[in-house]
Amino acid sequence: MSGGEILVVFLAALILFGGKRLPEIARTVGRTLREFRKAYEEVKRQINIELQEDNTSVPKRPASPNLRQEHDESDKKLSGGAD
Repeated sequence: MSGGEILVVFLAALILFGGKRLPEIARTVGRTLREFRKAYEEVKRQINIELQEDNTSVPKRPASPNLRQEHDESDKKLSGGAD
């Protein structure tokens, strides 16, 4: 928004709500925005914590050249060894 648009919005609010209620409305809007920002930061912090936990809890295994053989062997163990 440019300066002229802000001035028009301010004048419209002054006419609609009057000089006495305008500071009260501005305080309420400010508190609401502050609470929203705090909630947003908390959610963002929680997401970062969860992502860090996921990255540290999954052990990274190097890729095996015999990956297909290991996969077949694990399938046999799961199925009881019967082919």
